[in-house]
Amino acid sequence: MRPLPGKPDCCWTVVAPETSYPPLQGKHAVDIAVIGGGIVGLTAALQIAKAGRSVAVVEALRVGRQVTGRSTAKITTQHRLIYDHLIRTVGREKAQLYADANRKGAEFIESCINEFAIPCDFERRSAITWIEADKEGLADIEAEAEAALSLGLPADVLDRAPLPFATGGGLRFTDQAQFNPALYCIGLAAAVVRSGGQVFERSRVIAVEREDLWRIRTEAGEIRAESVFLATNLPVAGEVDFSHYVQARCHTAAAFRIAAERAPDGMFLSVGHPSHSIRVGRDDDGLLLIVLGPHFITGQEGNVARRFLELEDWTRERFKVGDMVWRWTNEDYDTADRIPYVGAPSAKEPGLYIATGFNAWGITNGTAAGLLVADQVLGRENPSAALYDPTRPLPKSFHKGGKTQSKAADVSSIRLGEGGVVQIGDETFAVHKTMSGIVNALSASCTHQGCTVTWNNADKTWDCPCHGSIFSADGSVLHGPAVEPLPSRKLP
Repeated sequence: MRPLPGKPDCCWTVVAPETSYPPLQGKHAVDIAVIGGGIVGLTAALQIAKAGRSVAVVEALRVGRQVTGRSTAKITTQHRLIYDHLIRTVGREKAQLYADANRKGAEFIESCINEFAIPCDFERRSAITWIEADKEGLADIEAEAEAALSLGLPADVLDRAPLPFATGGGLRFTDQAQFNPALYCIGLAAAVVRSGGQVFERSRVIAVEREDLWRIRTEAGEIRAESVFLATNLPVAGEVDFSHYVQARCHTAAAFRIAAERAPDGMFLSVGHPSHSIRVGRDDDGLLLIVLGPHFITGQEGNVARRFLELEDWTRERFKVGDMVWRWTNEDYDTADRIPYVGAPSAKEPGLYIATGFNAWGITNGTAAGLLVADQVLGRENPSAALYDPTRPLPKSFHKGGKTQSKAADVSSIRLGEGGVVQIGDETFAVHKTMSGIVNALSASCTHQGCTVTWNNADKTWDCPCHGSIFSADGSVLHGPAVEPLPSRKLP
């Protein structure tokens, strides 16, 4: 296998300025604690702070640099072929709620950019879903256009997508937008502070407990709050274990240097499988073509590096691009009905709110989720509560856990720079061998629910094939639902 090109980082986050919010230390008291500094949590925190309530955002790593900051950052109500599906499965009323909530989310993003003068490369673009030239699907495109138009969305059918290769028909939503999501979140965080809220970084929450108030603990501090919002991609606490009702998924993304005259005009997504997403962006050195590959279940892919090479080949066959400059993966969670779970998950835990399962459409859906939870905390009516209701029936058969894809015969069989899972006696070790030959061993059991992790040979991470937790090579948590690192182990 040829070496991976590009730097392992995201084009949005590398141009984002460093933030310097303090870690949570000591004891604090607020009305509402928001766990997670992405677009969902920051949107809610901003609305709560503007309403005059005390709010604190607690981010495990850095504001806007996790799931939101590594997204495709399309501000659009076009979510693949969603509206005909919703009308047929949950009814026209909820389909209308979905369209309205995401339209409101898009409008809110633009209003925040204008109100707080957030420099985030906001640009108007059409969103176009297309079918491959040799595949059927025009009837689905036409049905989706009819459904979208009936819900008040700006849809029309194209004979072909405006791309430099042969395609079948397309569905266009005009007057959509794109931006740099990391810069937007950094701007939102500043707006939260300006509005009277607090932001803490490098503060991973290790416990959320209900006493007389909610008690949120990190290693160095704690917050007591009347309400707590778990805006953590997948909830890290609560009576209802949503990890069994959603499906973790990852996708590869790559950014290629491209000349302006060769850049496509719009945001694009193919229908069917394998699916690819395309848009244009930029870093400090110029214009980029950003391409996403087909998604896969987190931790259930044994060769993520191969997927990047396949993505590079697919792109070069269709576009005249230069170097692959950046490459990264991102993670999200799917739901069975393609609608997120947002709100209060249980009457037994008053003051607890969650948001999860954005089905890779977390920019407008995530903003709508933040607005909904803010309204619920503040006692305001919000029609999207009926749509996103997290107490609706949860399908137990939807989630599919898996097994490690990284079994190694022994430590000596693991190549330099790679990792593998080794069984020695009764214990299973996650072993990483550095390029200089140093062997580091961890427990291979995910600290969430004990599944054996898989080595990701592109990101150099340990990924859980059951519920999507991701750990760095040294075992520290990058993505929950795990909150504790993989413990170090000594090899016998």
